[in-house]
Amino acid sequence: MESKTMQPTPVQMERENLRRVRFTRPALWVQLVLLACLIAGPLVVPSFRAMDVMTKVMIFAVVAASYDLILGYTGILSLAHVTFFGIGAYSMALVVFHSGQAAWYHIPVAMALAVGISGVLAVALAFFSLRVKAIFFTMMSLALAEFVFILGDQWHDLTMGEDGVSFSLPGIFSVNWSDGTFLGATLNGRLMTYYFILAASVLLFIGLVRFVRSPVGRVLKSVRDNEQRSTALGYKTFHYKVLSNVFGSVVASLAGVLFAMWLGYVNPTSVLGIPVMLNILLMVIIGGMGTLYGSIMGAAFIQVAEAWLPDLQKLTAWLLPHVEVAQRLAERWILYFGILFILVVIFFPKGLVGTARDVIARRKLRLAQRDHQPGL
Repeated sequence: MESKTMQPTPVQMERENLRRVRFTRPALWVQLVLLACLIAGPLVVPSFRAMDVMTKVMIFAVVAASYDLILGYTGILSLAHVTFFGIGAYSMALVVFHSGQAAWYHIPVAMALAVGISGVLAVALAFFSLRVKAIFFTMMSLALAEFVFILGDQWHDLTMGEDGVSFSLPGIFSVNWSDGTFLGATLNGRLMTYYFILAASVLLFIGLVRFVRSPVGRVLKSVRDNEQRSTALGYKTFHYKVLSNVFGSVVASLAGVLFAMWLGYVNPTSVLGIPVMLNILLMVIIGGMGTLYGSIMGAAFIQVAEAWLPDLQKLTAWLLPHVEVAQRLAERWILYFGILFILVVIFFPKGLVGTARDVIARRKLRLAQRDHQPGL
């Protein structure tokens, strides 16, 4: 008796197709080119300002991607994501500051502390809030964000309050460390810290991508699109939402550790403030919710605009030194930032990456329909 051959499921067929073209996809080459630019950037353009912008783009791309996991893939609007980012930053700063002397083990200790506190806090927030309507979770997360901000601002004995915490890193990450040159670039603590943050950001982003492409990620998409149908299929949607919230929060806290390492200084406004949360939300919207890779575009848009739009005033003063109206207009760079954001929302309603994917999908559909038309 002949054994029946098992037909592959749609999910297995999709995975096989992705496995077959994974090394020939244009997206892979774009990612490799981007990675090469980040590696060669400090060597080709030995400017601290450019390095600072690239580093912040890497860090906030991870933060925005972790928030996209919660908002774009699970459909949960949390306003406490900046809290977990700040917990990571303060974990790094306080461990070094209160130890007196910076040591190598302080970095993994700070990461472990950030992961532990963020994990416990995220689980508590999810269990108390996610069982009810989404708006209640949003309000609870906002209350948590405000509470932690006030705690960081008022607990002066621990956090130094609004004065913030300054600290130095150990060994080759110290700003005072230097050891010759390489390809024309000075080997110093800033450069070593940059490459450490680059490696850590790539690993964290890969972890988010693998999480989204796993069976858990597919369930999260179904929960976002139709939670009642997912429940009817037998999935415990509450558990999946808790897992998504905890994983995204932990990744954000690790990105906060990297941010503190780069600045060497943290205060409540820079890592716990609501304006930082709004920037993260803007990064996700600009890049495209539910795309993950859009967070890179969103972070680059925000960081480049914040770094170079204020230079409009200097440029205008140089080009039009006697036109006072032009100089007055150049001072309103935040207005131009808002105009840029409005234009992005109008012309890219699903974000930069989301709209690009829709355009490519429609083009492929038209080509497929043309190929299947008889007589052509």
